[in-house]
Amino acid sequence: MRLSVIIPVYNEAATLQEILKQVRAVELAHEIIIVDDGSTDGSRDLLKLEEGQPGTIVIYHDRNQGKGAAVRTGFDRASGDILLIQDADLEYDPRDYPTLLRPIEEGRVKVVYGSRFLGPRKAMMFWHMLGNKFLTLLTNVLYNAILSDMETCYKVFRADVIKGMPLRSRRFEFEPEITAKVLKRKHRIFEVPISYYGREYEEGKKISWRDGPKAMWTLIKYRFVD
Repeated sequence: MRLSVIIPVYNEAATLQEILKQVRAVELAHEIIIVDDGSTDGSRDLLKLEEGQPGTIVIYHDRNQGKGAAVRTGFDRASGDILLIQDADLEYDPRDYPTLLRPIEEGRVKVVYGSRFLGPRKAMMFWHMLGNKFLTLLTNVLYNAILSDMETCYKVFRADVIKGMPLRSRRFEFEPEITAKVLKRKHRIFEVPISYYGREYEEGKKISWRDGPKAMWTLIKYRFVD
């Protein structure tokens, strides 16, 4: 099965080349789709060097629209049988790809999430952990699930799960929206342990407590609408 790796990028010049090196090193991606979401830190200059690389597609947003908008652009362009979201920082390790892909390749499930709470991890900030736990609990209550990490970056889907799914969120509320819609369509999400190397705000971390109420409202809203 062909794998499309979607990498949303916003001001990740410090880590961009290294994450691309790591993704290519596992030699599993049929195509790498990089969507620059209006970067202003030199990321675009680095991406110019990637244009024309075999199996690499670079797309530029004219302005910053948010992670969700970038991922949606990547989904629209992807041609693979399996779609995997990869952040452009170094918090998530592409060496986990075989573990993430195996349940789908074996035909057991159509959706796999990599859980930071099931595998080894660099200590997460307490309030981030608490917020994540609350949003995951709310997801489980609203959608009759037993997830441990709804907000994980590593979300992997068979393409037929995503194609045609109405996705509207532009920013970090994309995570609860896509989870809600996957679960409402009766796809059970299979979780596997992954490694996690959390970064600090001074290292470029972007999500904050302000995104929590938006995520909560998104979970509640999509329980009743589509």
